[in-house]
Amino acid sequence: MVPDYIFESSWEVCNKVGGIYTVLSTRAKTLQEALPDRIIFIGPLFDDAPTTALNENATLPSWLMAWQQQAAGEGLRVKVGRWAIPGEPLAVLVDFKPYFAQKNELYTRLWEHFGVDSLHAYGDYDEASMFSYAAAKVVESVYSQLSTPESEPKVIYHGNEWMTGLGLLYLRYALPQVATVFTTHATSIGRSIAGNNKPLYDYLFAYNGTQMAGELNVESKHSIERQTAHNVDCFTTVSDITARECLELLDKPVDVVLPNGFEDNFVPRGATFTRKRKAARRRLLNVANALMGTDLDDDTLIVSTSGRYEFRNKGIDVFIEAMNRLLRDRNLKKTVLAFIVVPGWVGEPRQDLVERMKKGEKEHEPLEVPMITHWLHNMGHDNVLNMMKFYDMHNRKDDRVKLIFLPCYLTGNDGVVNMTYYDVVLGNDLCIYPSYYEPWGYTPLEAVAFHVPCITTDLAGFGMWANKVIGHEGQISDGVKVIHRTDYNYSEVADIIKDTVSEYSAMTADEVKAARKHAEQLSKKALWKHFIEYYYTAYDVALRAAEKRKTVK
Repeated sequence: MVPDYIFESSWEVCNKVGGIYTVLSTRAKTLQEALPDRIIFIGPLFDDAPTTALNENATLPSWLMAWQQQAAGEGLRVKVGRWAIPGEPLAVLVDFKPYFAQKNELYTRLWEHFGVDSLHAYGDYDEASMFSYAAAKVVESVYSQLSTPESEPKVIYHGNEWMTGLGLLYLRYALPQVATVFTTHATSIGRSIAGNNKPLYDYLFAYNGTQMAGELNVESKHSIERQTAHNVDCFTTVSDITARECLELLDKPVDVVLPNGFEDNFVPRGATFTRKRKAARRRLLNVANALMGTDLDDDTLIVSTSGRYEFRNKGIDVFIEAMNRLLRDRNLKKTVLAFIVVPGWVGEPRQDLVERMKKGEKEHEPLEVPMITHWLHNMGHDNVLNMMKFYDMHNRKDDRVKLIFLPCYLTGNDGVVNMTYYDVVLGNDLCIYPSYYEPWGYTPLEAVAFHVPCITTDLAGFGMWANKVIGHEGQISDGVKVIHRTDYNYSEVADIIKDTVSEYSAMTADEVKAARKHAEQLSKKALWKHFIEYYYTAYDVALRAAEKRKTVK
């Protein structure tokens, strides 16, 4: 069955926070082409933040303009327009703050209908839940406007992550005609188990999700996520490894796995690609040389890791471990310049570094703390800096491996690098993402899209997918090195990373060219035009369930 309209909500619609933004914003173009102006994204409206991601002056369908007036009469405060991304899909941003006055009533109803425990809520639970309810009210309102006594449209409401759970459950009893899809990109309890240094995988079969949620103080998030998974028409996740996690920790098998694809329209071509790659390398080398008082040239092997600051889950710890071991590797053929591009509690750009870069003079003395580009608020309690200090990694002149912490989002105006993340990725020779907990893994997919070979693990959904596509355990010559990782082989993983970087440093120009070509070719197989079929399957499952509900009624 094909939907007439799809409403998809997420905290990250027009609000870039993490990987879900990338999932939605790259997939939108494919859906918009298949269902023109029948895919409507719903996101949060913030009074104190600019909404430049929403074009409110764009041409809108007449039914949506009519609804906008209806919404005002119903007390819904919304901004309507087109999301400023490829495909320019319709988007509605809704103010959720008025619903805080109804919070207790909503939580009581949630308990009565579905047994969701909101008593232990804290942090972002209330804010996310009120947004979720507001998004569902938008769907309810639009549905009433689109429906006639003679015809009811086939409507999908697709919520992403536990933050959309309350709205999905509300529609389940308030508007059962709407077919619901729920995607958990990572279970709240799985992420908590991994992030609290507990072995996740060997004991997954033995963990009781609800019991562990109590132990780790995430009862309310787990409760709403679990009940949403059990009560929607189609429950989905993003990889086979997270599907297993859902079965064990949420006690619910997923109906469809929705792997994360991407669009490659942001990857430059031809001469522009070459120019941008050279510019990125020049900038990274300039930053490093100014910071450390070195004179690294373009023959330097530039590597990096990036992502959220989840020290263990993202493998930042094992990355530092590997770079420390690489310092003493006799097979290393090039000097390695390694970056950790992870947003920390950043204070401000280092003015001493900025001034030195402005002068453009050759300096021979390193700056104070020559391992970081921006000052942090918590310099003495930062995990990256503390691990580097523990290993006495201070980027000394004779060190063949230099490690620099770049602790901010690369938006193009960080004050030091002043280039966007995608432009910076281009300058790398090798990207390394040794994740312990990674439901999918956009960073390695983005790297190979920019022709940069990468190292990842088979605990990442992308790593498992890459092995399947390649037909064997990926090697660096394939464009992706996939390391087998378990709960306990941290040291082995660090050694394999070290050996792989050393191997790459010794590869000939032709071998490097072939590896980069294989990386690009692999990325082409993850385009949304290939992966969107899984979404159509999920929509069909949900619509058939909703149709069956009508028949039973």
